[in-house]
Order: sequence, then structure tokens, then C-alpha cells
Amino acid sequence: MRETEGEPTSLAVEATPSLDLIFDILSNRHRREVLYHLNDRPDGVATVDELTDTVAAREHESGRADRDADEERNLIRTELQHVHLPKLEDAGIVEHDRRSETVRYWTQPSLEEWLEHAQHKERS
Repeated sequence: MRETEGEPTSLAVEATPSLDLIFDILSNRHRREVLYHLNDRPDGVATVDELTDTVAAREHESGRADRDADEERNLIRTELQHVHLPKLEDAGIVEHDRRSETVRYWTQPSLEEWLEHAQHKERS
């Protein structure tokens, strides 16, 4: 990160999500599950199918899935592709390559601090 006379460049400011944006992103359990999965990956990359399976498994484990497994999985995949991944991409958190159906997580230390806290609270 380059600085000019002690002030961060506009790129550095844009690269750090605001606290409001972080909490908005983390307010949805499906987005949290996606981020938990991507953050745990050594390369930060997963396919949309992997993310769908991860979210569907957590829904099933928690007893929140109220449809049959295939219907639930299709609904989750649709929500990921049309709601959650675009929101994460617009925030600069992930890059979603629609051709290869892969998602790459771009590390965000300020997000990860709250993400780790949320994961600890949810999984304890």
C-alpha cells in the first residue's frame, strides 16, 4: 500500500470495507457459510457447487432445511448465484468467474476479524 504524505491512497481506502458493509455482509448466514468455507481454503478458491453443498449441509445439520434435499440445494444455488455472490463481488470480497463457476476470496483483514468471531459464536 502506497501512501502520500501520510494519507492512504484512494485505492487503499476502497480496498478496506466499511464496518457497515462488513456487518451487512455477515448479517446473512448463507454468506457467512460461504466466507467460512473460502477463508478455510488455502488458496481461497471454491466452485459454486462446493459452496452450495457447504451451505446446504449446514442448513441440514442445523435443522433449518424444510424442503427435500434436491429442492433445498437448488434454492440455495440460485440464491448464491443471484443474490449472495453478486453482493460479495460488489463489495470486493470475492471474484466470481461465471464461466468456470469458481469463486475466489480476496483476503480482507477487517472482515476476517469479525468473521472469525462470528464463526466461533456459531460453532461453539
